[in-house]
Amino acid sequence: MQDIKKKFWLEKFDCFTISGKDARKFLNGITTCNILNSENKIIKTCWLTPNGVLRSLIEINFLEKTLEVIILVGNTHEIIDYFNQIIFPADDVLLGEPFSINRIQEIDESSPWRTYQPMFFKREDKEFEIYKDKLNLMSSRDLKIWKVNQAIPSLDMEINGKNNPLELGLKDLIDFNKGCYLGQETMSKIKNVSSLKQEIRIWQSFDSNLNLDVEDKSLYINSAKDISVGKITSILKLDSQIKGLAMIKRKYLEEGSYYYSEIFGKIIINKSVGSIFL
Repeated sequence: MQDIKKKFWLEKFDCFTISGKDARKFLNGITTCNILNSENKIIKTCWLTPNGVLRSLIEINFLEKTLEVIILVGNTHEIIDYFNQIIFPADDVLLGEPFSINRIQEIDESSPWRTYQPMFFKREDKEFEIYKDKLNLMSSRDLKIWKVNQAIPSLDMEINGKNNPLELGLKDLIDFNKGCYLGQETMSKIKNVSSLKQEIRIWQSFDSNLNLDVEDKSLYINSAKDISVGKITSILKLDSQIKGLAMIKRKYLEEGSYYYSEIFGKIIINKSVGSIFL
């Protein structure tokens, strides 16, 4: 019997398989973690553009004969199409058709979301239902709040064709010592010169007089709007809670600082426990 005090994250994700003797080598060349020498059965990694911009956050499940690629955040068909385009005729690599997978992971409020390893269920069968019923599953509402508090990036919001994984607090998903991979040159350059220009932060509004007709998502040093310190990337409005994620220019970062939004008034920003920076 599971401890009722523990909380669990249950969500469906797209997944596809990669098989063949070159499968690990293939994935190692296009993702940021070391696929070849990993001792973990499940690892989290990033797929980047050649310029080091984050395109997808994925999880690799090492099975006996295949690798399962779980798309935590990203466009599944875009990923599969790209992977198919770069498989050489001599490569022993085969991609399977995408399918949905149930992913269950323990979570807590004070640890990064990468702390606990997940379990996967391909079918919603009797075994899945029995296991699920024993767990204290987070509600949809609480899961949305937890994801913001963890600064988990979302497609078309934080993963928007501009931000790199180091700015998004995903430093622990980058292996700076492995061989070549897509975006490696940019990642190494940023690390070697410590040239992060911005970092992701959680913001929260305490202003009841919201100016929702305004489209300006910039954040300013004060209400005079003379200095822009960053930009809101996502917004979550649940009951009395109004919060979200923002990219803040590094030179203006001070933990607990108040800034100004024309939409949300006075806001406070905080670092997420899920973020690890250079």
